[in-house]
Amino acid sequence: MSCPLCKIKESRALFYRDRQREYHRCRVCCLISVPPSQLPSKEFEKREYDKHQNSPDDLGYRQFLSRLFTAVQRKINPHSQGLDFGSGPGPTLSVMFEEAGHKMSLFDPFYAADKGVLTKQYEFITASEVVEHLHDPARDLSLLWSLLKPGGCLGLMTKLALDKEAFSKWHYKNDLTHVCFFSKKTMEWLAEKWKAELLFTGNDVILFQKS
Repeated sequence: MSCPLCKIKESRALFYRDRQREYHRCRVCCLISVPPSQLPSKEFEKREYDKHQNSPDDLGYRQFLSRLFTAVQRKINPHSQGLDFGSGPGPTLSVMFEEAGHKMSLFDPFYAADKGVLTKQYEFITASEVVEHLHDPARDLSLLWSLLKPGGCLGLMTKLALDKEAFSKWHYKNDLTHVCFFSKKTMEWLAEKWKAELLFTGNDVILFQKS
């Protein structure tokens, strides 16, 4: 099996196992991922995502997203063009950017599957609580990076994996739609691959700036 991020063959070794799944860690990019045979079906994913009750009217959800919103807002110019990738059933981050004067496009494979937006370029791209769901992170993250204009900002929000002891107690891994777990080292590997400026904000916001 090759790593789903760096695509190097035979680079993964068993990192942890629980009653539900196995988790393999790549020795090259340090991504932790479940084996292909344990990836959830699209039907299972859709049923789980349909349960989400997020909306722009939920002040708590806005507060949660504000960590990513504020970090990206500091990096972009007024009236920028942005893409919210994996916008979900109740797009909210895009509304927050529109309220701040930016123009937004949405893409979500289940709820906003207009692939036309993936042929344009953007000054900023956001993916909030998305990358941990990607079955092919190499493909999807390479696509997002290619859609970003020079000087643009890619803002991710995802919980970062720590050591094996912390991972064993980590609630984040118990969501069966979470199949990729990034660490600080994985983000540093991506930044090196992309020759990007990398900024960590708090515990779960990661910014990549294109040169």
